Amino acid sequence: MASRTPGKAAAKKAPAKKAAAKKAPAKKAAPKKAPAKKAPAKKAAAKAPAKPAPSPTGGVYRLVRACWLGTAHALGAMFRGIGRGARGLDPAHRKDGLALLLLGLALVVAAGTWSNLRGPVGELVEILVTGAFGRLDLLVPVLLGGISVRLIRHPEKPEANGRIVIGLSALLIGVLGLVHLACGSPGREDGAESIRDAGGLVGWGVGAPLARTVGEVLAVPLLFLLTVFGLLVVTATPVNTIPQRMRGVLVRLGLLSDPHAEYEYGEDGDDEYADFDDLMDGGADEHRRPGRLSMRKDLDPERAEQEALEKRRNRRGRAVQPRLPNGAADAGPRTPDAVDVAAAAAASLDGAVLHGVQPSSPLGTDPAGDDPAGADPAAYGYDAPAVEQAPAVPGARSEDAQSGGHAAVPDLTKATSTPAEAPLPPRAEQLQLSGDISYALPSLDLLERGGPGRTRSAVNDQVVASLTTVFSEFKVDATVTGFTRGPTVTRYEVELGPAVKVEKITALAKNIAYAVASPDIRIISPIPGKSAVGIEIPNSDREMVNLGDVLRSALASGDEHPLLVGLGKDVEGGYVSTDLTKMPHMLVAGATGSGKSSCINCLITSVMARATPEDVRMVLVDPKRVELTAYEGIPHLITPIITNPKKAAEALQWVVREMDLRYDDLAAYGFRHIDDFNTAVRSGKAQAPEGSERELTPYPYLLVIVDELADLMMVAPRDVEDAIVRITQLARAAGIHLVLATQRPSVDVVTGLIKANVPSRLAFSTSSLADSRVILDQQGAEKLIGKGDALFLPMGANKPIRMQGAFVTEEEVSGVVEHCKAQMAPVFRDDVTVGQSKKKEIDEEIGDDLDLLCQAAELVVSTQFGSTSMLQRKLRVGFAKAGRLMDLMESRGVVGPSEGSKARDVLVKPDELDGVLSVIRGETHT
Repeated sequence: MASRTPGKAAAKKAPAKKAAAKKAPAKKAAPKKAPAKKAPAKKAAAKAPAKPAPSPTGGVYRLVRACWLGTAHALGAMFRGIGRGARGLDPAHRKDGLALLLLGLALVVAAGTWSNLRGPVGELVEILVTGAFGRLDLLVPVLLGGISVRLIRHPEKPEANGRIVIGLSALLIGVLGLVHLACGSPGREDGAESIRDAGGLVGWGVGAPLARTVGEVLAVPLLFLLTVFGLLVVTATPVNTIPQRMRGVLVRLGLLSDPHAEYEYGEDGDDEYADFDDLMDGGADEHRRPGRLSMRKDLDPERAEQEALEKRRNRRGRAVQPRLPNGAADAGPRTPDAVDVAAAAAASLDGAVLHGVQPSSPLGTDPAGDDPAGADPAAYGYDAPAVEQAPAVPGARSEDAQSGGHAAVPDLTKATSTPAEAPLPPRAEQLQLSGDISYALPSLDLLERGGPGRTRSAVNDQVVASLTTVFSEFKVDATVTGFTRGPTVTRYEVELGPAVKVEKITALAKNIAYAVASPDIRIISPIPGKSAVGIEIPNSDREMVNLGDVLRSALASGDEHPLLVGLGKDVEGGYVSTDLTKMPHMLVAGATGSGKSSCINCLITSVMARATPEDVRMVLVDPKRVELTAYEGIPHLITPIITNPKKAAEALQWVVREMDLRYDDLAAYGFRHIDDFNTAVRSGKAQAPEGSERELTPYPYLLVIVDELADLMMVAPRDVEDAIVRITQLARAAGIHLVLATQRPSVDVVTGLIKANVPSRLAFSTSSLADSRVILDQQGAEKLIGKGDALFLPMGANKPIRMQGAFVTEEEVSGVVEHCKAQMAPVFRDDVTVGQSKKKEIDEEIGDDLDLLCQAAELVVSTQFGSTSMLQRKLRVGFAKAGRLMDLMESRGVVGPSEGSKARDVLVKPDELDGVLSVIRGETHT
């Protein structure tokens, strides 16, 4: 009984809880009804003030407000129209307007400081200029006038404006601080007049805190150093060139004779006077004064700037040439100093690192190999200096050292002199665009300079010792005779003894990798052109290769072709650049993060830095939408950057049509290459037929860059492959060149037809041996170490060249792009990505089976299963009708060909079903 009592109690409490639960909704419902009851009251309250109250002013306030707003809108529209008109002005007029404004401001300030100008303007000048600059207010009009004159003389050189502003600011702050301290350091308690009689508010703001913190004794030299810094920045004078500048000043004043007057443009003498001549024009990058080069005084400033930059590029590659004064005899023999020898050696070796091996090109020769300079140095007045021997490589054989094998450095004196009549390297002409548009190429100074490459390190000596130990332990008669250090890898040269097989070295690959603690070694047997085996081992201290250094090299600056692009640096330390017209098409492939995107950026930046839009036009395809967005709006583009894969296929079809049109002109005028046709058009030999309204113009090179080929091959494989094959087979003579890039180099992306017609390959690091064979038709790419390490196989080469790809930062790309955008706006073609419209008519072959065919297509695409028996079951048709429907879908690209009893491949994805049905019905669908 006792046990049942709690149960009953619980049973009695349960209904109570249920009742409470039932009552709860009632309590919750109460608040819902309350707003419903209060809603009419709120609405009534909201409607209550709807009746306008009588205005106490009788509507005068509203009238005044309406008049004021109307006047403000009218004035705003007028000023906005003036602003839009100002933006439409020519940049030259805007710069002239700024210069004239500064000149007018200088006149007003001069009137207020040099004379007693009355009125509010004079008082304002006294408050602002005299109050800020104190006793030096008389120099403010001179500074403003000087800046105005510079803007008028050199409007095309805005890059020095920031440097001049920084230098003048530091100069004024330093001088005003010194003046403030020299006048006794007056403070605010002495009154504004005392501060104005000293260094002004600027001098007080600089000198007073400095004097309180470090004392006047230390404040004076600090301000003096700031003044010197400002002066050096304004005149673009580094500290180490101050003696040369001072000597140049004394020479100009006639107080000192010029010891190098009889020599023209030495390694140091060229910069010495040119920099002094150009102090007021912004440094050594400005054009030379007319009195020094009278033969070039007829050049315009833009061309003079081009020649000045070109001369700076070629100084490193030019030898010291004797220059005789008018009517003067030869000055006699002169011994070249260390600078001359080092400059000649750097020009001859072209950056190659020599450790016991000959350079890639003979010393004293042109990089192209057709300008020997092996003349006797005594014939040009030089005494042959003694050349130091390079340090011997550890572990080398003594007979090689005695015979000058790996340790001997060739005589550098032959590179220090060339005939005086030797022509300068050719310079790219600045072409004039159609109409009155002048286009200036961006300066290579926008691209950063890299430091000199390391020639040797302790790691290299350790590797040489490890290799020697491995050969001795396995009793292989082989010796390390030298090495060439590149930015990424070092190639060690191994010479074999008599009766030693090369296979003994290749069989020790794993042992060598174990000894040097690097799994990514590569053995070359033999090195092309040498009787030696090469072992490439990655450097533990890698170096970066800047694109600016590649484009400034002697090989790149000596070639004027607009499609020459910088690629990087090879194992021997030489810069690698190539002409895309000689490729003529290139395949770039590599895994994610291997450096493929950096290579594409270097290609595009090289074209922008060397070619005008009249020389080269580009079509950029970027399915990933983020890789090439930095180049949107450059004038070289013929169409906006294409991101839609379907539109990319249409653009490739347009390139095919453009190629056919160019070949029509070549055939009509009897030329075999587009360069010959352009030369004939520019010279006037090729003219349009009489009665034709067409005006012949030179064809620009057309560069098509596809950043991700795999994405295009997934969407429209047949159209893309057909267009690429036609372009690569025929477009070489028409001036159209193709660069294909992909990060998935599989056989379904890089098909056999594409590989057969794209002869040049650039392989970055791949994930497998199969991918390496797809790109290069050989192994090697799977052993690369990534981050720009690549194998370059140009057309006609037997073995690939290992190199480190160049790198260009986003800031450098942005600077070049901004310069190109400022020069010219892009002119797009409207017919590049516009597909051909289809007529709305049903194919006669379909007949009355249109609805049935649409149902079959929808069924096959939605299930992704192309089976004739399935159509029989689902559509309840016979075998003949189902087979006919399948053939109709095959002819329209819905399913693939028959493969016996297997189901057919479905070529259309479910999200493309609407487009397929539109095509079947004959509707317009692009």
